[in-house]
Amino acid sequence: MLSEEYLVQQAVNGDQAAFTQLYNQNFDRIHRYIYVKVRSQAEAEDLTRDVFIKALESIGTYKWRDLPFAAWLFKIAHNRVIDHVRKQSKEKRASLDEAYAKSVEDPIQMTERNFEVYQLKEALEQLPEAQREVATLRFIGQLTITEVARTLGKSEGTVKALQFNATASLRKALHGKLDG
Repeated sequence: MLSEEYLVQQAVNGDQAAFTQLYNQNFDRIHRYIYVKVRSQAEAEDLTRDVFIKALESIGTYKWRDLPFAAWLFKIAHNRVIDHVRKQSKEKRASLDEAYAKSVEDPIQMTERNFEVYQLKEALEQLPEAQREVATLRFIGQLTITEVARTLGKSEGTVKALQFNATASLRKALHGKLDG
């Protein structure tokens, strides 16, 4: 398998196949990260597409700095989510595509999954910002401790402490909801 640094350099040089491979390696975790933030499948798909379009448009200016390529993608994703939330109207309307997609899913499974995501998002929102970002990048984005530390500009020890505290708080919050 080709190294990520090599793939990134090839993509920077205009190699579409290299960018496609980076896309395939990172799509799922970027999508999960965004989905947990916006809790709408259709919006998460649109925003994920926007992240990769932005990455493709900007790849020529990308400089390898011994950070995982995913860190750059997560930064783009984070900014797209912030922009989306700012622009989102108070009234939420489902698109026809989303309504159709939901109509063909098993309603019981869909309800259970949506409820679990809602509970997790609600519990994450109770965490301090630093813990929330670490937990989201670690467990939803599936970055390593080292990758999270580099992405956030924190030491690995700090990330481990934030993760420990976030995990304890999430366990307590989610356990309380399951018991209640």
